[in-house]
Amino acid sequence: MKKTTGAVVGLFASGPLLLAVPILAIAAGSASASCSTGGTQAVDTSAVAVQVKAILDGGGKGTVSVPGLDDPAEQIPNAKTLQATGAAMNIPARGQIVALATALQESGLRNLTYGDRDSLGLFQQRPSQGWGTTNEILDPVHASTKFYEALEKVSGWQSLSVTQAAQAVQRSGFPEAYAKWEPLATALQKAIEPLLSKASGTSPSPSPSGSDSTASAPPSTAGGCTAGGDGTDFGTILPGAVPAGYKIPADAPPKVQTAIRWALGRLGTPYQWGGSCTDSHGPDPVGRCDCSSLMQQAYKAAGVTLPRTTYTQVKEGEPVSVDAFQPGDLVFTEGTAEAPEHVGMVVGQDLIVNAPHPGDVVRLATLASWKPQILAARRVV
Repeated sequence: MKKTTGAVVGLFASGPLLLAVPILAIAAGSASASCSTGGTQAVDTSAVAVQVKAILDGGGKGTVSVPGLDDPAEQIPNAKTLQATGAAMNIPARGQIVALATALQESGLRNLTYGDRDSLGLFQQRPSQGWGTTNEILDPVHASTKFYEALEKVSGWQSLSVTQAAQAVQRSGFPEAYAKWEPLATALQKAIEPLLSKASGTSPSPSPSGSDSTASAPPSTAGGCTAGGDGTDFGTILPGAVPAGYKIPADAPPKVQTAIRWALGRLGTPYQWGGSCTDSHGPDPVGRCDCSSLMQQAYKAAGVTLPRTTYTQVKEGEPVSVDAFQPGDLVFTEGTAEAPEHVGMVVGQDLIVNAPHPGDVVRLATLASWKPQILAARRVV
């Protein structure tokens, strides 16, 4: 972590996710400094909302200036990705504010390719401390996921101050530094939350002052479709999007058929890194699909719960060998077998549906073209 003292590194060299009692003791020991509002500045929440809208609507920076958002074209999209990841993981608003305040302190909400020692990215996470590879840490979704996972390991984090919770994860040599960013982080969270709720069709997450550790469970429907249905109401598959004669495998389990049909209904929609895949045909990019949200929402339509990222999806279900694939299997490429960076779904007839990368669309690929790259495969139904 940026600004971490040598003594702290020595004490916790076992890894960043070992959030044991001594870490909380450090945070508790600095409680008087953490709870102080010294150095914080009042934030014009309406100005933040205007700035957020101007950037996320594609209208440029606008005329509003907000202290701490000197490069809003980079900072605000990063804040949205960070917050969308938290929402996808059912992290309540208070946890999202902790993450935003942390990123504001560590990187200024910029995805930095440098830092103290080997620190990188939004949270200045260190490959040498087990937060991931350089490429993984520079993926805001991965970085945010790792931060939230670490935060949830902190016992009673909901009752800590924002700066204490941040310090329990980051182990900074300057634990009081996070406090000054709480007002801006809160304003950003409140400004971005309605945009995420509108795109996903969900209710806002709990109030930042609440003590709930998780948001309410997501509904059992997606895209307006009944979970467990046959998928005929999931929208029209674009003409020419599937090969002539293709049919969803009739011998696949009903839940797999539903997941495949739902995923094929997204063919041709634009890829969106960090997108929720809850409104892939809509105008808001946050509702479009990336590779793992496509898998998550397809199986959600079938009543099957999957976690949000490739790093967690690869741990679901049962492993499958390359010569034994069946429709519905998830196949992973890029990165490593333990932390893959891309995922697709076998849909039958030697085809895989996937959301490839920025600038592309949800599309089909041949299983044969994927096989040399496949690192892992999982059967979740």
